[in-house]
Amino acid sequence: MLINTEQELGLNSAISFMNLIQTDRNRLVVGLGATGLSTMRFLQRAGLPFSALDSRVDLPNKDSLCAEFVGVDIYLGDAPAEVFERADELYVSPGLALDTPELEQAAASGALISGDLDLFMRNVDAPVIAITGSNAKSTVTTLVGELLASRNLHVGVGGNLGTPMLDLIERDCDVYVLELSSFQLERAHHYNFSVACVLNVSADHMDRHKTMLRYHQLKQRVYSEAKVALFNRDDRLTYPLQRAGLVQKSFGRCTQGLDDYSLQETDGQEYIVKGVERVLAVDAIALPGRHNVLNVMAALAIVDAAGFDMQGLAEKAAQFRGLPHRCELVGSFAGVRYINDSKATNVGACVAAINGFSAAGDQKIIVLAGGQTKSADFQPLATVVEKHACKLVLFGEGAEQIGAACAGCSDLHYAQDLLGAVHAAHALTEPGDLVLLSPACASFDMFSNYEERGDVFRKAVNDLINAAPSIGVER
Repeated sequence: MLINTEQELGLNSAISFMNLIQTDRNRLVVGLGATGLSTMRFLQRAGLPFSALDSRVDLPNKDSLCAEFVGVDIYLGDAPAEVFERADELYVSPGLALDTPELEQAAASGALISGDLDLFMRNVDAPVIAITGSNAKSTVTTLVGELLASRNLHVGVGGNLGTPMLDLIERDCDVYVLELSSFQLERAHHYNFSVACVLNVSADHMDRHKTMLRYHQLKQRVYSEAKVALFNRDDRLTYPLQRAGLVQKSFGRCTQGLDDYSLQETDGQEYIVKGVERVLAVDAIALPGRHNVLNVMAALAIVDAAGFDMQGLAEKAAQFRGLPHRCELVGSFAGVRYINDSKATNVGACVAAINGFSAAGDQKIIVLAGGQTKSADFQPLATVVEKHACKLVLFGEGAEQIGAACAGCSDLHYAQDLLGAVHAAHALTEPGDLVLLSPACASFDMFSNYEERGDVFRKAVNDLINAAPSIGVER
């Protein structure tokens, strides 16, 4: 379907751009989700002509799209082949696989396949901090943004988290902090970040990337033109390749160089340290779970690596309570804590959460897991649930696959849906236990996103608490 209004797009270039792209190029925006719409707005502000398409015929915002992009050819559903054939530059949304036939044919014909990251990096002068990894990206990105904002800086935080990065340009920020996914890195060509950090690498999106090698290579792209590379000493897959001019810094559990962050115990108290200098007492950190100690450490190391004043930032980091659906304490009753970690959409995130909470005490953990598997290998989950004697309550599309991988390693239980899983877990608890929703899977078999899944869990837990008013409740 073609939406084509009669008026021509005005070439009103209100923003100055540094040789963005020749104005005679045929640009095509592919995919009209949040990223695609922000790309369209960016090109329109620049006065650069383009067309756009989306495979969905019934686009929810079709009418507002017509009103906002007067004169732009917008194709919905099956676009004519010539739309791809005449395109010189395709800005492809992260949700679309690059191996679709139309995109492969366009690339073979010489078209540039790109994304919003290229446009962003060409058109900002302020420092850009880039954060990627399989897990904890949003937590660390948000915390870095809050730490920098406490320095009275105008900070733009976005990318794969929250605000699309091209929408941040209008805000004229002092510094930008971007969360980047493997999909965004896959279609980008410009990576000149002030600081680039890979937090961790574990198998994810194998349904798209096919192999761990390919996934690892994509994460490594974040370092390719960076001034400073910050990596996780505990994870060899985060180590950058050596190249001239690259400054390397690190964080991790064990002590390294004087410029690196680590953990150190002194007089029975554990501290985050830089070299031998104490930075923050671990027991002062509000975020729950041992794994979040490293996330706080990473955020401090990133701000330090970017060259900002660190005075008072450790105390600010200690107060950070995290984001919804990421190891979020929903409530406690009858001596049992209920944790919402719905954002754990891959095996690595689930393993990190189990290890993190197991390290914090000797409580038994009942894990709720299941959903769309994304062709994941669940053997690492089997290993960790056996090590920590966890019970598993499985639900959703991936329940049987997870159960097969964990057979003999864990006490397995099954439920028809998440509500049933909450009730099944509750029936298994004893005082001192922890119930952890950490699905290790995507949510799209039953929910629109991980947020909805977490909200359903939160409501189910609160209903349990409210149904037992005579029991002491600690929220």
